[in-house]
Amino acid sequence: MKFVKKLLSWYSDNQRDLPWRRTKDPYLIWLSEIIMQQTRVEQGTPYYQKFADTYPTIQDLAAADEQEVLKLWQGLGYYSRARNLHATAQTVTKEHGGKFPDTYAGILKLKGIGDYTAAAIASICFNLPYPVMDGNVLRFLSRVHGIAESIDLPSSRKKILQIATEMIDHTSPGDFNQAMMEFGALVCTPANPGCKTCIFNKQCIAFKIDRVDEIPQRNVKASVRERFMHYLVVTVTHQGTEFIYLNKRTGRDIWKNMYDFPCMEFSVDDYRQCLQTSEFNGLLNFQQLEFRQIAGPYVHLLTHQKLIVRFYRFHSDKMIKLPYTLIPLTDIHQYPVPKLIDRYLSEKIQLREDR
Repeated sequence: MKFVKKLLSWYSDNQRDLPWRRTKDPYLIWLSEIIMQQTRVEQGTPYYQKFADTYPTIQDLAAADEQEVLKLWQGLGYYSRARNLHATAQTVTKEHGGKFPDTYAGILKLKGIGDYTAAAIASICFNLPYPVMDGNVLRFLSRVHGIAESIDLPSSRKKILQIATEMIDHTSPGDFNQAMMEFGALVCTPANPGCKTCIFNKQCIAFKIDRVDEIPQRNVKASVRERFMHYLVVTVTHQGTEFIYLNKRTGRDIWKNMYDFPCMEFSVDDYRQCLQTSEFNGLLNFQQLEFRQIAGPYVHLLTHQKLIVRFYRFHSDKMIKLPYTLIPLTDIHQYPVPKLIDRYLSEKIQLREDR
């Protein structure tokens, strides 16, 4: 097919030199795909390199402590992916002898792996003709074929998947999939695509009818809920060493097994009201501590939430008992924390070794 040959030729000449394109190791391909989901290449590449260097084999990742994995992942968000990454490494090591399943169905059964990731691994590593359906591919093909319906609709995705399945190059399915994604990332971009010099502009329906900016359509995003969070930061000095209390998050939580501080949530951003409540003082175990600082508000955006956050710093020059994890302040870099907490620590908490 002329389209496929042109695409593969373009990819050969224009592909970016990315570290995971130098290997067919399914572990490293899987690692790159999980990291790059909803992450820009510029941001994700250093994380990929850190993981590949720290855990060069899937057995190394399986043997790691989950807290170490979460710490290495810190800053990427979507921490359930890191937990699933670790769990799946253990599954592959224990149940598959450290080798990835070599079928699409087998790969798809692994925790945290969906259709897109399974197709990427199957095509790149095992030369199986399963097309990937990421945002770049959906946008590229919907424009070329003039598919005006929202790509969030199952019917639209099914239509595009059928087109890609019929197109995919059976001799080099991995290159085909990577070429499709690369073309969407570099040429057929969401905004300001390179239509005038695009090698497919003569057959692109969206370009012909001057609707490139309208195709593909997306469903209206869900409204973002505002939440007002109030964190209690308590440090104590004991025998010349400064300590800090951390709260380990548990249960069904996006920050599960990570650390933050004791927290309260109010329906409005009223820090005076917060300080006066018995609930807030209960977090302090009703002890009288030196009040040092209010920091914030910090704004932290999640997928469907906007967190407006303040931090309240208290200190004691003697040891106190609170129902949280007490650690030396200089050890805090060893604990996985959400990006929001890391930002506060880097801006407002000066480590003794830095003084």
